[in-house]
Amino acid sequence: MPDTREAFDEFRREAALLHDLGKASALLGWDQDTYMPPGGAEGRGHVMATLSALHHERLTSPRMGELLAELEGSGLDPASPERAMVREARRAFDRATKLPRRLVEELARRSSSARQAWVRAREADDYALFEPELKAMLELKREEADAVGHGGRRYDALLDQYEPGTTAAELEALFAPLRTRQAELLAAIGASGVRPDATMLALDYPEAEQHAYASAVAARLGYDFERGRLDETIHPFAESMGLGDVRITTRYVRDDLANGLFSVLHEVGHALYEQGIDPAFARTPLAHGASLGLHESQSRLWENLVGRSLAFWEGAYPGLQAAFPAQLAGVPLERFHAAVNRVEPSLVRTEADEVSYNLHVLVRFELELALLEGDLDTRDLPGAWNERYREYLGVTPPSDLLGCLQDIHWSVGLIGYFPTYALGNLMSVQLYEAAQAALGDLDAQLRVGELAPLLGWLREHVHRHGSRYQPQELLERATGARLDAEPYLAYLSRKFGALYGLEP
Repeated sequence: MPDTREAFDEFRREAALLHDLGKASALLGWDQDTYMPPGGAEGRGHVMATLSALHHERLTSPRMGELLAELEGSGLDPASPERAMVREARRAFDRATKLPRRLVEELARRSSSARQAWVRAREADDYALFEPELKAMLELKREEADAVGHGGRRYDALLDQYEPGTTAAELEALFAPLRTRQAELLAAIGASGVRPDATMLALDYPEAEQHAYASAVAARLGYDFERGRLDETIHPFAESMGLGDVRITTRYVRDDLANGLFSVLHEVGHALYEQGIDPAFARTPLAHGASLGLHESQSRLWENLVGRSLAFWEGAYPGLQAAFPAQLAGVPLERFHAAVNRVEPSLVRTEADEVSYNLHVLVRFELELALLEGDLDTRDLPGAWNERYREYLGVTPPSDLLGCLQDIHWSVGLIGYFPTYALGNLMSVQLYEAAQAALGDLDAQLRVGELAPLLGWLREHVHRHGSRYQPQELLERATGARLDAEPYLAYLSRKFGALYGLEP
């Protein structure tokens, strides 16, 4: 074992160096989306490309390959965190060694230029300004998928980065009942004649006051501001620069209280996951979530299962009224709760209600699959987008800004990412129900502001493990069941059936 220990210690040093390079890139990316002046885009692209190339070069070094082979053949306990570190490093090594340095650098440069083109296109509400960059990005992602190998479908090679072991065919089967039954529920709600009054959410809410309240709620949920911060950006996100520095962003809209508030709850869910990883895993291949689906399960759990529940607002609503007395003092709790759960087909995914949200995701999944496989030309994306929105949600985007330009993901090469949002919805309910079975009446706890028991259960069963376990294994360990669409669909039927007076 002495030789194995020496090899493992060297491996840990290399893993820490790779971690640090990755987090340096993450910090620069966060800055680019928050405070960097527009004129810095070209220079930042070069810096990001250099860091990506250095990371790729070090990750794919012959010595790393030798260390992994030696440790895989050693006596490391198969169930140990050490063996899991080697497994995760092997995944990264095998993928990276198949990608030429030129492609890694070009992807980094293209991500920077495409992101800026997307911002300009949004400002001008003109998809044509972004289309050439998207076309170029897709060519690079096809090249990446072919280099990695995909066994027949390029999409699988890209999806595997975000949801290890999952295929497009599995997603298509899992999502089929969502498309049918959520559309049916949406239609039933529309036919119910019930229209909650949400005008109180569209009054004047100054951004500074929104920020103060959102920050207080984030802290109440358990977000540690000693290890994080809350800033503004175009597209809300969470970013980890290390276990002691996990940052979140949001976008405040002066006449839309729900927009900024629930974005914060969403990003806090992501941040709680990262802040809860076992410190022993710091600067190792385990110092991140097991998958993006599991990550999304945390953001959706805190945003929706907690943040849009009546029990939570029974405890929190008096504080919200005190923060915004002119807007909410005369609004009863039940009316506010109905408003933040109002179901209405919308154009923007990040503002979508729970019933229609997955339909937004399915549009993107199906379109990016068609784009990647060459069944849809980038020039035809706006029309295809609008047609699916008419078919799935019954609404038609009046502009590119409210249509195919609303998400940042494709501009930075995140092809295969969108399905993880729907996967997170499904996982969130399975995890919440498992927590409730273990902790008892969660509603009673939320009602009096006791959020620590739920966070503690998630810390124990999800957060602390980082990526020690594969996604499906972690879900099964926490809930006793594999991923299943039925619990989520049943939850939607119960909750919104009651809110809209539908027959059970």
